[in-house]
Amino acid sequence: MLSKNKIKLIRSLEKKKYRNETACFLAEGNKLVADLISFFECECLIAKTSWLATQGDIRAKELILAEENEIEKASLLKTPQEVLAVFRQPQYVLDNEQLKNELTLVLDGIQDPGNLGTIIRLADWFGIRRVICSLDTADVYNPKAIQATMGAIARVQVFYVALPDWLSQRKDMPVYGTFLEGNTVYTETLSPAGLIVMGNEGKGISPSIEKWITRKLYIPGYPPGTESSESLNVAVATAIVCSEFRRRLFISPS
Repeated sequence: MLSKNKIKLIRSLEKKKYRNETACFLAEGNKLVADLISFFECECLIAKTSWLATQGDIRAKELILAEENEIEKASLLKTPQEVLAVFRQPQYVLDNEQLKNELTLVLDGIQDPGNLGTIIRLADWFGIRRVICSLDTADVYNPKAIQATMGAIARVQVFYVALPDWLSQRKDMPVYGTFLEGNTVYTETLSPAGLIVMGNEGKGISPSIEKWITRKLYIPGYPPGTESSESLNVAVATAIVCSEFRRRLFISPS
């Protein structure tokens, strides 16, 4: 039976304060929990017997069988599924030397947790294993961000750093960023390794970060010169830029 105290604990993880205090995060949904259970330490798993019957051995410190109405009381979703789980937040160590040999996303002030989660999902799709976030970027363990990753959080490591200081020490790496006055991403020379900075949804890349950008990119609309939307959603822009970087790897040198 799911106790009132357990429900209170689970629902408290909606707030960053309690996620920080417990070093845990909440994941909900049949597929999402099944995807994460093998990667993260599970403190507590609450599920209907129908979901458990589809799984193998479940590694959880506490396993609670619950009825649908109990899960609804604990869930943060409008339409709860058959399972939710409380996972311990992983502790990663950022290896800056390793970044020199790979493509890395850098997020400057991304505020919407849904955008953040989608960007992590994109990183996973394009084989980007590390995402570096400014301290004012949304919390990756926000339940909305976790849901939006669609399980990609299991394969993409996310770090929070004082971004201006961190970038100031990456002078040996190309640092790309998207700007209206940049060179078109489709014709600019792109390296297989480097940092791609994506800026805030409304303000773009901040001045304190812009000064560390070594190569400015622009995503042109079509047809050129026609009036169109003012800007792209940051997750959409990230997908276009990452796709172009990866596309170059399929082009044989002439």
